[in-house]
This record gives sequence, structure tokens and C-alpha cells, in this order.
Amino acid sequence: MTDFIKQFSSQAIKALEHVPETEIAKALSILQACFERGGRIYAFGNGGSYGLASHWVSDFNKTVFSHHLDKHDDRFQAIRVPSTTEELTAWANDVGYDMVFAGPLKNLLQDKDVVIAISSSGNSANVIKALELAKKRNVPIIGLSGFDGGKLNQMADAKILVKTEKGQYELVEGVHDVILHMIIKYFKNYFDYQIERNAKA
Repeated sequence: MTDFIKQFSSQAIKALEHVPETEIAKALSILQACFERGGRIYAFGNGGSYGLASHWVSDFNKTVFSHHLDKHDDRFQAIRVPSTTEELTAWANDVGYDMVFAGPLKNLLQDKDVVIAISSSGNSANVIKALELAKKRNVPIIGLSGFDGGKLNQMADAKILVKTEKGQYELVEGVHDVILHMIIKYFKNYFDYQIERNAKA
């Protein structure tokens, strides 16, 4: 049992040590630019990645500004797509599961926005459909993928690939979660610094 724990921990540490730092920095720059132009961020994925998107949106909208809620009139606008399970099941049932992300995004997506696509395989058909729409509308793509990255890694502007053997979902999703929390922490620190600097001016 302890050997299993050590082995798994070792694999997770190795995956974290090889996260693409320059691509994460690129994602931070894309999100910063989106904030400055008043755009929205749409996050999506399937299964565990759907859960990661939901968790990230919840934290990003509030936790980033949590130390100074009363001092920030302008905040990030992050939205999980689709925003309700009713909408998800309606698109899946009436049109097709491959349209559960692209369908809602057609109503919303503008060129000032950003999409965050999360997919361990990088090849989920519904994710790729949404990326094709983003490309068509000149919307930057932040892609979190695993294994060999798949089509998502090829299409993304910020290519955050957690490279593992195929099928290691538990490692990929775990490291994706760490990266998403890293993004939250970065902007939390950034806006705290802005407030403190302005107070001293």
C-alpha cells in the first residue's frame, strides 16, 4: 500500500515538474488582456473536466478579489458552458452531444472573449466543435490537455499540456486542478498588489 502511494506521488510530482511554464504564462497574459478589454471567459470540459471548469469559475469570479471586494468595480466575468444542466441536456437530447458547448457559445461568444477548454485526451468531439467556433470568431483559446495533447493542444493559443501515458486521467486531472488554482492565486496576488500600490501613491 505504501509503495503504491509513493509511486503515485512520484508520478504526480514528475508531471508537475514538467508543466509548460511558458504556456501557463501565455495563458495569464491572455486572461489579463481579456480583463482589460472587458471580455468574458468561457470554460468547459466533460466529466471531471466539467467539474474542474465549474470549480475554477466559482473561485475565479470571487476569490481573485476576495481581499478587496468593495474596491473592485471591474472584475473577471467567468462562465461555465453550458451554465445549467437543463441547457446541457436540452442540447444533448435535441441536437446532439457534440453541440453541448458550441451550441450555447454561438449565442454568447464575441471576439473580445476567451475560451478555456479542458480535456485530458484533447480529442473530445464536443470540445473540438467549440474550438472551431472560437477560431471562426477570432477568440483566443487556452487549452488544458493531457496524454499527447490531441487536437486541443494543436488548436490552442496557450498549450498547457500535462504529458503522461495515455489513460492516466487521474494524474492529468489532478495537475490541471493545480494549474487552475495557480492561475487564481496569480491574479489574487496581482490585484492585491495593485490595491496596495495605489494606497501608497
